[in-house]
Amino acid sequence: MSCGGLATPASPQSITDRFKSLFGGKPDEPAEGTTVVSPEPETDLTCPPVNIRAGASTYAVAAPGKQPVGNDVRFQATITRTARQCTKAGDQITARIGIQGRVIAGPAGAPSSVDIPLRVAVVQGGVQEKTIATKAYQTTVSMAEEGSEPFTLVAEDLVYPVPTAATADSYIFYIGFDPQALKPEPKPAKPARKKK
Repeated sequence: MSCGGLATPASPQSITDRFKSLFGGKPDEPAEGTTVVSPEPETDLTCPPVNIRAGASTYAVAAPGKQPVGNDVRFQATITRTARQCTKAGDQITARIGIQGRVIAGPAGAPSSVDIPLRVAVVQGGVQEKTIATKAYQTTVSMAEEGSEPFTLVAEDLVYPVPTAATADSYIFYIGFDPQALKPEPKPAKPARKKK
């Protein structure tokens, strides 16, 4: 069972304000693939770096029944910028992960709005990676006629236990597109009724 959550809708101003705090007050500067750490980090707290999961850096959607290649692509989303901030409370860390990206309409024509599924995970790296916490998010982007729209998401509720000093440096935040997050949770199968 995956623990998913919808990003709570907020006014554009509040999203901008949250991004300004995460990105150091300069959300409009082009910074492809950069990661920014918020100011005022706690001295005894390591905030893991943000990496885009291999194979999850783009999200392309095709016309129904088609593969997302060539003229069948309806839209494609990419991640362009990330930021993170960690806050320690007792034996838990709450992470705020900021994700900026862009949705571009494809040759098959994008719908008027698109749902962008994202997943954020904190992973202990090593020979055998270990997922510490993971959460799915979704944001909706209204598409304009120009066919290229920015999107932003701030995941504010990823909570995980404080790592030991020996493992803290091996922690990584992985982000990426997760189309499975758009699918509803499967319902448990009902037991078959016995005929009398």
